[in-house]
Amino acid sequence: MFQLSEEGKEFVKKQLARYEQKESAIIPSLYRVQDENNGWVSPEAVDHLSQLMDIPTARIQEVLKFYTMFNTEPRGKYHVQVCTTLSCGMLGGRELCSTLMKEHGVHKHGEVSKDGKFSFSHVECLGSCDTAPVMQINREPYLESLTEEKALKILKDLK
Repeated sequence: MFQLSEEGKEFVKKQLARYEQKESAIIPSLYRVQDENNGWVSPEAVDHLSQLMDIPTARIQEVLKFYTMFNTEPRGKYHVQVCTTLSCGMLGGRELCSTLMKEHGVHKHGEVSKDGKFSFSHVECLGSCDTAPVMQINREPYLESLTEEKALKILKDLK
């Protein structure tokens, strides 16, 4: 069963004290859970957070399911998110993602590479249309103006 570390529990308590409405602490608390749970938020983690925050599980689930930055399934150590909306899509975002997946033996979105290092997904607009195509790895800054060669090198350097 998932439990936040003592530091994680203290973080959540500080977030609860920071806001007038405790529901406002859900997003930073979900980030903390995701960071401590190998990049995803399991149902057990939601139950734990619900008890810790004294917020109904359903309310936490609403936030978890609404925002795409939270993963509800296990992900690779490096979760590569490639924008495929209009500008990125027109400038090769879908093809870029397919190339990266093929290079790492991943056949479908959300699948984790055999070495456990990579998972890939298409995401909606990352808001950097002038530097398309764009990708993001975990919560790091955007990687912009990508070519297949540049993106492949970035991932190779992560190994």
